[in-house]
Amino acid sequence: YWLGGVEARVSFPRFGGNQEVGLCCAELEGAVVWVVIMFCEKAIELIRELHRASDGQLPAINEDGIRQVLEEMKALYEQNQADVNEAKSGHSELIPTIKFRHCSLLRNRRCIVAYLYDRLLRIRALRWEYGSVLPNAVRFHMSAEEMEWFNQYKKSLATYMKSLGGGGLDLTQDIKPPKSLYIEVRCLKDYGEFEIDDGTTILLKKNSQHFLPRWKCEQLIRQGILEHVLS
Repeated sequence: YWLGGVEARVSFPRFGGNQEVGLCCAELEGAVVWVVIMFCEKAIELIRELHRASDGQLPAINEDGIRQVLEEMKALYEQNQADVNEAKSGHSELIPTIKFRHCSLLRNRRCIVAYLYDRLLRIRALRWEYGSVLPNAVRFHMSAEEMEWFNQYKKSLATYMKSLGGGGLDLTQDIKPPKSLYIEVRCLKDYGEFEIDDGTTILLKKNSQHFLPRWKCEQLIRQGILEHVLS
C-alpha cells in the first residue's frame, strides 16, 4: 500500500463488527502505523435499504448500488489474483491480505444474493395481494429481470390453479376464512359493469354501495377499486 507516496509493508489483517474492516499493521519508514481499510459498506447498505422498507413494500431497485458492489468485487478479485502469483513466488507475507480480500468477496456475494432474494419474495407476495396485474407504482420500482420473473411466476401459478379439481381453483381467493358469504362494499372509483354468479350485471360507479359475494370482491378490494364497509 502507498501512504503519502511511500510504500508501506502491510501485514496481520483483522476482522470485526458486522462489516469487513481491515485493521492492518504497517511499517512506514521505520514507524509502525495502523491502516483501516473499509470493504463491503456498499453491499451492507443495500441490506439496510430493504430493512428500512416496511413489510410488503417494494423499494426501487438500487441498480447503481449493485453496480458499485460488483465493481468492488472485481477489483478485489484482480488484486487477489496478482498477490496470489506473488505469494507463489515466495512472498508468504501476502497470504493474510489475500484471505482478508477473499472474506470480503464472500461477504459481498452474500449481501447481493440476500438483497435480490428478498426482493423476489416481496414480488411474489405482491402477486397474491394485487393479482396478475401490478399497479404502475409497483412496476416502476422493478427491474426488467424482476418483471420477467414475475410474469413467469404468475403463469406457473395460473397453470397450477387450473389443474386443481374439476374446473380449477383460485387459491388467491378467501386467503382468510370468511365470516359471511356476502359483504357490503363501497366503490372508490368508476369501474364499469360487473357480472356476478347468477348472470346479473351491476354498474360499479364511484361512491356507490353494493351487497356482493365476498369471493367476487376480494380481488377488487386488493386493487383499491372497492372497500369493505364494516358495520
